[in-house]
Amino acid sequence: MKTRIIPVDTLGPCDKVSPLAAKKESTFMSEDECVIHKVHRNEIINALSSNAGLVFFELAGPRKKIHFDPEKIACGIVTCGGLCPGLNDVIRSIVVELSARYGVTRILGFRYGYEGLAKNPKFEPFHLTPDSVDGIHQRGGTILSSSRGPVPVEEIAGTLVEKDIKILFAVGGDGTMHGASEIARYIKQKGLDISIIAVPKTIDNDINYLEKSFGFETAIEESKSVIEVAHEEAKGAPNGVGLVKLMGRRSGFIASYATLANSNVNFCLIPELPFRLHGPGGFFDVLKKRLEKKHHAVIVVAEGAGQYLMKTDPSKVETDASGNIRLNNIGRFLQTEIDKHFHESNMEVNVKYINPSYILRSVPANAMDSSYCLILGQNAVHAGMTGRTNMVVGFWNHHVIHVPTPMAAEKRRNVNPRGRLWKTVMESTLQPYSLFENVPEYESEA
Repeated sequence: MKTRIIPVDTLGPCDKVSPLAAKKESTFMSEDECVIHKVHRNEIINALSSNAGLVFFELAGPRKKIHFDPEKIACGIVTCGGLCPGLNDVIRSIVVELSARYGVTRILGFRYGYEGLAKNPKFEPFHLTPDSVDGIHQRGGTILSSSRGPVPVEEIAGTLVEKDIKILFAVGGDGTMHGASEIARYIKQKGLDISIIAVPKTIDNDINYLEKSFGFETAIEESKSVIEVAHEEAKGAPNGVGLVKLMGRRSGFIASYATLANSNVNFCLIPELPFRLHGPGGFFDVLKKRLEKKHHAVIVVAEGAGQYLMKTDPSKVETDASGNIRLNNIGRFLQTEIDKHFHESNMEVNVKYINPSYILRSVPANAMDSSYCLILGQNAVHAGMTGRTNMVVGFWNHHVIHVPTPMAAEKRRNVNPRGRLWKTVMESTLQPYSLFENVPEYESEA
C-alpha cells in the first residue's frame, strides 16, 4: 500500500533532550505518527488505486528530542491582520508553554504586526512573561496590536538576528501565512537557524487543509443574537426585512453556520454562489412571495456575495494594505435595491440593515475557541522547539497536525455548493434553488 506523509521543513537534527522529559506527565509523539487526509471510503479506494496513494499529515505534539536549547534562545510573537476572538488566548498559551514548560526566559512580543519587525519600528517590542499575560485571555483584541501590509523580508530577518530570535510565532490569516512563508524562504537562503511557525487566525474559517481556525465559533455564537434581533425588527414592521451582513470575503462559512444556528433565516447569500435578482424565481420574486405570506423576512448575506452586481470601473478598484480588493458594500446595495424594487411595485417594505462585523471581531473568545487557542499555542511551541519551520499548526480529522505553510496558503477553502453543509442551509431556509439558476452572464461575472 502506497502512503505519503506531507513533509515539513526542518532546520537540522534534534539532538537535545527536551526538558519535558523530566516531567512525568508528558506524553511524546514519535516521528511516524500521522493523520490521514481523506476519510471517506470512496476517496480512500480511489487513492489506493491511483499513483498518489494515501496522504497523511504529521501529528502535532511534544517530541522527546528537540533542536533548540531553551535556556539559550529568545522567541518572538507577532499578530497580524484584522482582529479576531482568541488572539490573546494564543499569545498567553505560547508564552506560558515557552516559559513554564520549556524554560525559555526571553520572549518578545512585536507590536503592530510585521511592522514591529521592520528595521526602524515605531514601537519597541514587549517583554512577555507568564505574569504579563495573566488574564489577557478574558479580553478581546490583542495586547500586541495588529496591522496589515508587508515589510521587506530582509528587514524582518535582520531584526530576528539582531534580537537573537530563534523561533517566531506568526499569528494571522492567509496574508500573514504568505508573509511567514516568504520570511522562512529568505531565512533558508541565508542559512539562518531560525524557525517560523504560523498559527491560523481567520474568522472566515477559510484556511486550506484545516477544519477550523480560531475565532470562528465565537463569531457564530455572537452572530446568532444579532440575527435574532434582526428577526424581531422584521416582525415589528409591516413587511419588515431584517438584513444582516456577516464576514466572508470569498467563503460563506460564517453566513452558512450562522444561518443554521438561527432557524429564522429565510435567505442565505454567499460568495460561492451567484444569485439572480430579477425575473420569475429570482430574489425579488421569492422575497415578495415570502412577504405576502408571512409579512416579514430575514436575510443573511456574506460580505463577498453579489460583488458582480455592483460594477466597478477597473481603474477605480482599491486594495487594502494586505493587497485585498476593497469590496463593495453588498448590504447597503441590497437595502437600496429592495427599497427601490418594491417602491416601483407599489408594495411597502421596511428594511432594517445590521452590520455587526467589528462587534464579532473584537469580543473575547468563547469557551470552545479559548480551549482551541490554548491547544494551538502549545503545539506551535512544540513544533518550533523541534526546529520545524515554514509550517502552520492546525486541526484536521479531530487531531492537531502540521501543514507546510505554502500548502495552507495556496488557496482559500470554500463552501461546496453541492456539499452537505449547503444542502442543510437550503433545507433550513427553504429558499428555492431558482435563486441560483439561470444567472445572466453580466451578473455572474466574478
